[in-house]
Amino acid sequence: MAVAGSVHGSEAGNWQSFVSVTPVYQGNADLDRGGDFSVGGAILRGGVAKDLGGGNRAGVTLTYDYLDYSFSNSGAFGRVEPWGIVQRYGVSLPLSFAVGDGWSVGVVPSVDWFKENGADTGDSLTWGATLSGSRRFDDGNRLGLGVGVFDGIEKTSVFPFLVVDWRFGDRWRLINPLPSGPTGPAGLELDYRFDGDWTAGVGVAYRVLRFRLNETGPARNGVGEESGVPVFVRVTRNFTDQMALHLYGGVVAGGKLRVENSSGHKLSDEDFDPAPLFGATFVGRF
Repeated sequence: MAVAGSVHGSEAGNWQSFVSVTPVYQGNADLDRGGDFSVGGAILRGGVAKDLGGGNRAGVTLTYDYLDYSFSNSGAFGRVEPWGIVQRYGVSLPLSFAVGDGWSVGVVPSVDWFKENGADTGDSLTWGATLSGSRRFDDGNRLGLGVGVFDGIEKTSVFPFLVVDWRFGDRWRLINPLPSGPTGPAGLELDYRFDGDWTAGVGVAYRVLRFRLNETGPARNGVGEESGVPVFVRVTRNFTDQMALHLYGGVVAGGKLRVENSSGHKLSDEDFDPAPLFGATFVGRF
C-alpha cells in the first residue's frame, strides 16, 4: 500500500501523514541443541510523505520495534537466555526522482539504533541507504533493481533486491511485501483481488534482525542476530482508500540464532525448526 496520495500532472500535492501498527507473534520453535524460544511484540511506523510534482516524491518515516524474546533451556547458549527484550528506534528519508521515459531513481538513507534493553546506545547504531532504479511501463507495470548498503554493529552489509509491481490481468499482481508488515519488504508476494474490498496474497521474504546486547548477559556488549525466511499468506480488508487491515499467517523457515562477542566474532549459533508466524497490520493515511 502506498503511503501518500497521488496527484495529477505536475502539480505538487500536500504533505500526507501515515501510520501503521503491527502486533506480531512468532511461536515456539525447537532449537537444534535443545530448548526452544518464542518472540512477541509490535512494529510501529509513522511519518509524512509528499508528491513534489513531476514524478518526484519525498518523505520522512519514523520506526519503532519492540520484541520480547523468551528462551527455555537453550543448549547452544549454556541453558541461559542469550537476550531478552530488544528495541529499535530509527528514521529514514525516502526520496524518488523521475529521470525520463518512465524511469525513476530512489534513495532511502536511514539511521537506526537496535539494541537489547540496557545495551549502550552509542554502540547500537546502524546507518546506510538503499538505492534503486525502476521503470514504469505504459500499462502501469513497474520493474527495477536496487542495492542496500548498511554499516553498524560490527558488520557492513550489502544486499541486492528486486523492485516489482506487475499486474497479470485484472486480478493478479506480483509485488514486494508490505514494508511495515511482520515479514519485512525483502521478498515477493503474489496478490489476488476479490470482488469487493478483499485481497489475498502468498509470499516469501528474507529477514535479518541484528542488535547490540547488554553488559549483564552471557555475551557482554556482544551482538545478537536472528535470521530466517518467512513464508506467509496475507488477507487484506480495505475499509477505504485510506485505511486497511492486513492479516498474516505463516512460518519462518531456515531460521538461525547467532551470538557474537563485542568485536563481531562468532561465539555460538543455533538453527531452529520452522516457527509459526502471525501478525496483523493496520495502515492508515490521513
